[in-house]
Amino acid sequence: QVQVVESGGGLVQAGGSLGLSCTASGLTFDDANMGWFRHYPGKEREAVASVDSDGRAAYADSVSGRFTISQDTAKNTAHLEMSSLKPDDTAMYYCAVKGSSSNCLVPWTYHYWGQGTQVTVSS
Repeated sequence: QVQVVESGGGLVQAGGSLGLSCTASGLTFDDANMGWFRHYPGKEREAVASVDSDGRAAYADSVSGRFTISQDTAKNTAHLEMSSLKPDDTAMYYCAVKGSSSNCLVPWTYHYWGQGTQVTVSS
């Protein structure tokens, strides 16, 4: 059974930093492509960052230059380091995993999702 577990959310002041981690287990494919997404109440889930099994990272324009995603393919883990956080970054953050390396910033291409972790940035 595939499990995706996020950790590391919390409360941080604007301008601060926070790291999120994601671990996937029980995968039935060899190459894990992982993405981070966030959800604002009443809105569609949006992409934050992704990293494919070859280590290629992609970012949403809203976080480019502030967030960094990395992956440990041997452990099927992904880490999202967030810096210069803004109140607009407040959201529920979800990690997702899939076997295909295409369209890694598109949420509906992912098969497996974690339960989410809340990030709150105070002004």
